[in-house]
Parts: sequence; structure tokens; C-alpha cells
Amino acid sequence: MSHDSGADRAFETLAIHAGNTADPLTGAVVPPIYQVSTYKQDGVGGLRGGYEYSRSANPTRTALEENLAALEGGRRGLAFASGLAAEDCLLRTLLSPGDHVVIPNDAYGGTFRLFAKVVSRWGVEWSVADTSDPASVRAALTPRTKVVWVETPSNPLLGITDIAAVAEIARTAGARLVVDNTFASPYLQQPLALGADVVVHSTTKYMGGHSDVVGGALVTGDEGIGEELAFHQNAMGAVAGPFDAWLVLRGIKTLAVRMDRHTENATRIADMLTAHPKVSQVLYPGLPEHAGHEVAAKQMKSFGGMVSFRVAGGEEAAVEVCNRTGLFTLGESLGGVESLIEHPGRMTHASVAGSALEVPSDLVRLSVGIESGDDLLADLKQALG
Repeated sequence: MSHDSGADRAFETLAIHAGNTADPLTGAVVPPIYQVSTYKQDGVGGLRGGYEYSRSANPTRTALEENLAALEGGRRGLAFASGLAAEDCLLRTLLSPGDHVVIPNDAYGGTFRLFAKVVSRWGVEWSVADTSDPASVRAALTPRTKVVWVETPSNPLLGITDIAAVAEIARTAGARLVVDNTFASPYLQQPLALGADVVVHSTTKYMGGHSDVVGGALVTGDEGIGEELAFHQNAMGAVAGPFDAWLVLRGIKTLAVRMDRHTENATRIADMLTAHPKVSQVLYPGLPEHAGHEVAAKQMKSFGGMVSFRVAGGEEAAVEVCNRTGLFTLGESLGGVESLIEHPGRMTHASVAGSALEVPSDLVRLSVGIESGDDLLADLKQALG
């Protein structure tokens, strides 16, 4: 998908208008849901608008893909059935048997599982680095390294990686830098502008924003990579369906205003938890004492809606906090308008137990929603006791 022609417009404007052209037939201001599998051709090989079969292209998905490219400042956006489907397509596009990948020591458990249990079976090797330390990334490189994978902020420890610094290291080594931008969203952070080759999203999270859709996305500024990704997207077929694409496109329209509120609430919660006697550590890049605070302040618009903290009483106490909230819903995933709480060690990150990515057992992760900040603070205080 080509970059939106109004690329000089502000993010908030692009979020609403990029890819969202009025329907030429009826004037509908929202792109229709083209719930269709195939298209009438104008003679053999005569495709109307390039559409022949909805795995290859669908107008609703096209609208979303153009929007995604514009928001990340890329040249090509691709929408998938899930974040992991997007990652799978990316890895099979960029890697061959015998290649090596550097992965972060803090990452989404599903990403780790994809590397450790799936991709490694096809002869791709990986090693772990603390991507918040550029020297650690450099030390993990081998002559066969083709991809450096980064999450920033990371899941669930909220680590921060200096994207520009790691991009330079990867480029020097002849490797591609992939940045999972799910936690920040393109409103808060634009990795392509900082040197990344490809951006990954679970659009299930902040992009969709309403806990009602599962989706994934890839965006690149490199036309060559974009063409290769598009070929593999069609060849492997894990595409976003039209209704899912429409839901993500709808969610994106309010991304900017939601992220502002997520951040506002998360900042208040992080401050409260920092002062709470039953909390031993708060992990939030907006806190001045956070190790990645200065880098985050440099490369992010603000610090986002994810907060993790460690409970002084240990694992059982952490689990009890999760069980005692009334307004925070106990559940996996993140990025919706409602606040969620979870125990990563037993829930989202169970797949990394025993690995270099294992998370502390006393850790609680919050996805801070856009409810009243006062109500959220009161709920956490009573849960902590």
C-alpha cells in the first residue's frame, strides 16, 4: 500500500482519514465491510481495482493497510489474522535455515514460543540479549545473524531499548531490525523513523482498543521488503478478515485520545504504587528512577498505559492482589478501554518458565484503561490491602 498522500498531516488527522476514503457508490464516510470472497472480472484477467480473491486483497483490508502504513510513516502496511500470524509471515520472509536471530531477554511469551518451539525446528538459531544494553546486542551477533528483534517497552518488565542505537548495530552487521511496537502504538513511538526495518503490531491491543478483535500488522519503509512480505502474506494466507479489518480501522480513529488517557491514568497509578508499602518495585518508564526513562523520554511521545509491579509479600501475595480487584478485570491481553490485571508468571508468560525470559513470580502486570483514575486507584488500594 502506498503511503497516504496527506503524510504531512498530524497523526490524529491521519488516524481518522488515511485509507478512509468515502465510498464512491454511496458516499458512505466509513469504508464498507466487503464481506466477499471473490470478484467479477471484466473479461479474463481484467480485474476491477486489482481485486480477484479476498485472500490476495480485500477493499476493507486495503483501507486498514493504507492507514497502518501512514501511521507508522511506512511505505507498505499488511494486516493479518493475529499478531503471531504477522510475526510468522515476517520470520519466514526474512529467514532461511542456518540463519540466526537475536531475541530480547524480555518479550511476549507467544513470540518466544514461536522462536523456541516453531522456527527453531526449521534450522533457525536464536540467542538472547538484553536489548536495553547495546553492548549486549553487539555481543550476541554472529556472522549468520539476519534479524535483531526488539520490544520496547517490553512485555512484561517494561524495559526500554534505544531503537536508533540498536538499528545502527544491526545495520553494521547486515541484519534487519524488527521492532514490536504493540505497547507504545504508533501514536507514542515511530520505530521506522528511528532506523527499524519492520514494525510489528498485535492490533488486538491498542490499535483495536476495545477487546473485541484479534489482529496483527507489519509495516515497513522498504519497498523491497514490502513486496516480499505481501507475496508471503498471500502465499501463506493468514490474512485479516474484512470485519476484523473494519473493527481495527474503527478503533484506530480514537487511538490518540485513548493513549493520552491511558498514559494519564498509568502515571497516577505508578506514582501511587511507588509510595505503597506492600509494593517492592514499580516498573514504568515514566518514573524518573526507571533505568530506561531518559531513552523513553527521547524516543516516545509519552510513556503509555502499561504498568508492572512486584508485590513485597511474594508470589502468593501477588496472586491474591490479582484476585481481589473489583474494577480491574483478571484477564490476559491488554490495550482495551477497560483495565486488566494479570499474573504474568502463571498467565501470559507461562511459556517462558525455565528460560532466560522467565519473569519474577511476584510480578503483577496492569493494562490501565480509560476509566476514572480515582476509581482505578481506589480499586488497587483495596486489593493491596
